[in-house]
Amino acid sequence: MKSFKSILEFQKHFDTEEKCREYLEEQRWNGTPCCPFCYSVNVSRFATNNRIFKCREKECRAKFSVTVGTIYENTKLPLTKWFLATYILSVHSKGISSLQLANFIGVTQKTAWHLNHRIREMLKENAPELLEGIVEVDETYVGGSLKNMHTIKKAKLKNKDNKTMVFGAVQRNGKVRTTVIPQASLENITEAVESFIKPNSTMVSDEHHAYTKVGKKYQHRKVNHRSKEYVKQEDILVHTNTIEGYWSILKRQIDGIHHSVSPKHLQRYCNEASFRYNNKALFQDERFAFAVGNCHGTLKYKTLINQ
Repeated sequence: MKSFKSILEFQKHFDTEEKCREYLEEQRWNGTPCCPFCYSVNVSRFATNNRIFKCREKECRAKFSVTVGTIYENTKLPLTKWFLATYILSVHSKGISSLQLANFIGVTQKTAWHLNHRIREMLKENAPELLEGIVEVDETYVGGSLKNMHTIKKAKLKNKDNKTMVFGAVQRNGKVRTTVIPQASLENITEAVESFIKPNSTMVSDEHHAYTKVGKKYQHRKVNHRSKEYVKQEDILVHTNTIEGYWSILKRQIDGIHHSVSPKHLQRYCNEASFRYNNKALFQDERFAFAVGNCHGTLKYKTLINQ
């Protein structure tokens, strides 16, 4: 696919449903259609309707299109709008609010909000490799105070600030991974570290006690922020500046674009920010291709609001 210099070029390229479907077939199946029910490639395209395929396996015989089993299944929106929204969200430096997206593609704010979350599912890396080498770890709070919150919602929080904890790990000159955790307990930190970092890597943290035990499985280095120690030279340069810099990126995205996010949806916003950080070296068309190729699964509106 050509590299687009502007959104206008992108719209001109994907200006019909047929072009979008052809591209989706290429990204999803790499040119070889596959049955989403039995995963057989023994399929044929209907001569009278080239959007529909039929599985030739005797045990299956299912009919399907390229959108079945994807985030686009049963959507009422045309793929031209889906593609434009995906392109905007995947290449924008800080993301886009549902209100802005609604104005851009001509839908309601409610539809744009649901669309945004479904696209964030596409930006999630499903089988990420463990971080290795020198990996900085830290945790932060994301969210705001209660002063502008509705009285009913404020009462449910029992007068506690509406903040949610996020744990993060970033490989120096590499990728970042984040996860929402209830609190920075020994169990939560241990589980997060072990699921993110390859054993025997060098883990750099602050003085938080939760890192001490799990640090035994790694080459653990730490700085003591309470003593105003932020950088020191050992066998490596010991600091957590990289992960703290990433927290600034995440919070600018949330505070500047969305202003506030619900704790139950926060992980998707974290996934979106991680996607941009991890793929910052890619061209815009490459980021878009990654998102479209990662369209498996679904996220229905009722599921989203009832989480």
